[in-house]
Amino acid sequence: MQALRTSTRQLSLRGSAAPIRRSFHPSPTSWVAKGDSIPDVELHEGSPGNKVNLFNELKGNGLIIGVPAAYSPGCSENHIPGYLKHPKLKDAGPVFIVAVNDAFVMNAWGKVLDPSGKAARFIADPELKFTKALDLSFDAAAAIFGGARSKRYALLIEDGKVKEAFVEPDNTGLNVSTAENVLK
Repeated sequence: MQALRTSTRQLSLRGSAAPIRRSFHPSPTSWVAKGDSIPDVELHEGSPGNKVNLFNELKGNGLIIGVPAAYSPGCSENHIPGYLKHPKLKDAGPVFIVAVNDAFVMNAWGKVLDPSGKAARFIADPELKFTKALDLSFDAAAAIFGGARSKRYALLIEDGKVKEAFVEPDNTGLNVSTAENVLK
């Protein structure tokens, strides 16, 4: 038990004065928190060769929506369409939808959900670099997703930092991170 109390996890994010250190806790937690910087990692948009870095893209206000999988029923039928149809989405700033899929899948999914390409950008995190830097990954090997995936979440960004984090406590639910809760 002593080891549990004294163990720490270090999460380094560019833009912070020092690495963030948080103690391990026996109950599940969301490591991304208000005031955290956006991780400085390369992701992909449209194709594997088109790299994008949300740390550089979101210096002001914006929204990052994380989903377990492109084309899954909850993501395609409810979660993302709820945002794309929400009247306050245009006031959120740049919107990025991130999933642990390859760039080709995210590009195709974006064309299905947002044919005009004006409401949101669909970003691929195939190696979980961004997701793990936020400590928002979970093992879905036994679940329908078949491997490591992103928890369902939404991050409101203000001045390049997390203003508010909405993370589903069960990883994939559709309660905490809905457009109605986030964009109110």
